[in-house]
Amino acid sequence: MATSWPAPMPWPRRDDDGPVRGRFTFLDQATPIAFAHRGGAADGFENTARAFNHATGLGYHYLETDVHATADAVLVAFHNASLDGVTDGHGAIASLPWAEVAQARVRGSEPIPRLDDLLRQFPHARFNLEPKADGAVDPLITLLRQLDAVGRVCVTSFKGARVRRLRAALGNQLCTATGPLTLARMRLASWLPLGPLSRLVARTPAGCAQVPVRFRFVPIVDARFVRLAHRIGVQVHVWTINDRAEMEQLLDLGVDGIMTDDLELLKTVLQARGMWVDA
Repeated sequence: MATSWPAPMPWPRRDDDGPVRGRFTFLDQATPIAFAHRGGAADGFENTARAFNHATGLGYHYLETDVHATADAVLVAFHNASLDGVTDGHGAIASLPWAEVAQARVRGSEPIPRLDDLLRQFPHARFNLEPKADGAVDPLITLLRQLDAVGRVCVTSFKGARVRRLRAALGNQLCTATGPLTLARMRLASWLPLGPLSRLVARTPAGCAQVPVRFRFVPIVDARFVRLAHRIGVQVHVWTINDRAEMEQLLDLGVDGIMTDDLELLKTVLQARGMWVDA
């Protein structure tokens, strides 16, 4: 007997949408979620307090950033492993003490923020975090415990082992994104009738799939993928979208979140659809 997939959910989401919104505190906002990618990278001051202040001033509630650990285990919001090129400093962050990293300036003017300072400075914001190296995992576990911030964050990584370590340490209240293996299984399951693979992906502990529209020559985000994700209670967040037409297409598909560098554009698109949720 052929399997019929459910139609995409109506937008904006109702309050009875079940596990897609209700499994994690991080995901308790009505969708679609607007994410400020690296705080808003369009002006070049990505991952700085200046960027995060601008994002929250526009009404963004969800802030995305990368995380590195210094040699003395201080977590900083920064994308690259090295200070070179992006700042006036030099050297790998993991090999430098915080006192030295603190002297570097992004584009010659903005300091690199500590993650603990950001969590305190923006107490009502949700943070989407990507630990960029294994050395950042244990300090992140410690920090989230110290600040009682587990419910405020979602953790993602291309290295599934990092996410598994965080989930094992912090428990099921931690929202995590799917790892590469689960994502690949979800893509395959979305093309197949219900069966063992679909039942396998339905057991994922992740709350969301954070994905590009396509990976190399393989399309990721289409109607089948979104339907499969919603069927198993997983939100779909798409990165990094800076084109209006693409934003509109993704919203028509029913994605649950969009990450962008162009904060004003995404806000305008969502407002026009009556989907903007101001922080």
